[in-house]
Amino acid sequence: MAQPAAEPQGDRSTIITAGERPRRSADRSQCLELPRPIRLARTIGWNAAESFGLPVAGYVVAAWLGGRNAGLWAMLATIWLTAIARKLLTGSVPSLVMISIAVLTVQTVAAIATGNLLIFLVHFPVANLALCLVFAWTARGRSPIAARLAAEVIGLRCPDVHQPRLHRFFQQVTVLWAGVFLVLAVSLGVLLATTPLATYVPVWAATTVVLIAAGIAASVLWLRSVLRRLSIGLRFTSAITA
Repeated sequence: MAQPAAEPQGDRSTIITAGERPRRSADRSQCLELPRPIRLARTIGWNAAESFGLPVAGYVVAAWLGGRNAGLWAMLATIWLTAIARKLLTGSVPSLVMISIAVLTVQTVAAIATGNLLIFLVHFPVANLALCLVFAWTARGRSPIAARLAAEVIGLRCPDVHQPRLHRFFQQVTVLWAGVFLVLAVSLGVLLATTPLATYVPVWAATTVVLIAAGIAASVLWLRSVLRRLSIGLRFTSAITA
């Protein structure tokens, strides 16, 4: 009696169509791709460290050793050195790092030039307002910034065949994030006017984390809904190629 054909031992990446059970598919090239969970967490963590963690660490160490101004200069130097290293090693600088460079450069120069801590703190709501305008502006074009950040921060890869179908989603989610940054700008401005400076920074941090987490959750649920509606699969892979 003929034996059943053995299952090929090739790529065992899992394909998930939103709302369905995991399945195998021969047409893997038509799926959106994400790194596997461990690699995904590592990618997100590294991007967060580059744009936020390393500058903050530089500020804390230098401020402890040499005072506030030394901390500010160290924070600025750290983000610039990160960008230069990225450019030399990979040929490009991530959007999150570029955003951090723009914000921290303005904040640091203004704070040191005036010697006024309030001038430094007021740039938090101003920076969020600027991000709101940037996101709103790119949402109208052919390359919404949410699509670029999805590729850089979480390693999402979208096949060319699906890019026209998902373009409107990325435009709309870019508008969503413009709204998140607008709410942040207003909230931080109100907090700065009503909260003592000694408690402003922890309240600012908590407010920022809560609103950013809400934006991420809304974006993920929205993407899941769109993938289900368009019957687009999602594939987790062990490695993502550029």
